[in-house]
Amino acid sequence: MENSLTDEIVETDIAIIGGGSAGITLASKLSEHSAVVIEPKTPAERDACWALWATSDQQAKLQPATKGRWSQWRLVDYEQEIIHNSHEYDYISLSSADYLSACEETLSANVKLVRATAESIKPKGYGGSFSAQGQNYQANYIYDSRPPKAAKEGLKQHFFGLEIRTKSPLTAPDIATLMDFRVDQSRGLHFIYALPYSDREILIESTMISKSLEPEDWYRQAIDQWLDQHGIEIETIVRQESGIIAMHSSLPIDSNLARIGAASGAVRQSSGYAFTNIQSQISQLVAGIEKGEFEVPKPLSSLLNYMDKIFNGVLVAQPHLAVTLMMQTAKSLTPEGFARFMLGQATLFDWIRVILAMPKIPFLRQVFKR
Repeated sequence: MENSLTDEIVETDIAIIGGGSAGITLASKLSEHSAVVIEPKTPAERDACWALWATSDQQAKLQPATKGRWSQWRLVDYEQEIIHNSHEYDYISLSSADYLSACEETLSANVKLVRATAESIKPKGYGGSFSAQGQNYQANYIYDSRPPKAAKEGLKQHFFGLEIRTKSPLTAPDIATLMDFRVDQSRGLHFIYALPYSDREILIESTMISKSLEPEDWYRQAIDQWLDQHGIEIETIVRQESGIIAMHSSLPIDSNLARIGAASGAVRQSSGYAFTNIQSQISQLVAGIEKGEFEVPKPLSSLLNYMDKIFNGVLVAQPHLAVTLMMQTAKSLTPEGFARFMLGQATLFDWIRVILAMPKIPFLRQVFKR
């Protein structure tokens, strides 16, 4: 039954369209301003695995939502295996459902969560009006966290994964496999991503970086082959997940609204990692709001975006180099440097190490194309 629209207008300081990572994090940090979050899905309906490299302080804060944590991670191809062992960073996997639920539970009395879709959005200045669940709203400031859709012909990271319980104990549950390239490379950069949550539970994802999506059976076949190669038998499939991450600049849903999170470009175009960038952006935004400044900080530097576009340009122009580029990047960096590089926090010396390890001519061609 449809909700009939009332004439009453609810006025609020801040409206947040979308209650995902950026939207609900912002809402959970607001206490002095009235706010409304418009999000149609429950945390369980949005459940997925988010990952990042975390310091000990970050690990403590994110512990309630943490599914797995590893101080070792690896990249492997047919020629070599690179294992990083860090004392400064752990690679952690979060349950998005647990993280979103925890944020929702800490919302102040000034913040209202509405399970609905925002409709009839009319921007005006920094804010505007909209309706949701039959109710009209007027906000002084609107922040839009709805991520743009990936362009059909744009480069994207796409994946299908299974979280399983195994019949027998796993051989190396203390190592996260970030990229195992010993799979079909004929359709783009392809790797298996495997996170053992215990000696009997593991998430395996078949991940592609290409312009074209594949049918689900193609990803499943890659997962089955990887399991067979490692002698792993499935006892139970716990859950499955799939996703598409744009690795290109894309148009927002509404360019007239202030955007946060993925909608503002917080996703690294060369890696797909976003959680840490979003957390940093929202912390800066909240600090500004507390001082009466409502402008959204840029999540990534222009230089980093430029370097990511060059890297992706090489992947598209010379896909046969893709595995080499990834392996050489990992090999050239210390474990801490690799974590910083993937997080978008690389130091000058990290960049120098990576640049010296890369084949120069393909990158110079991309530089002069721009």
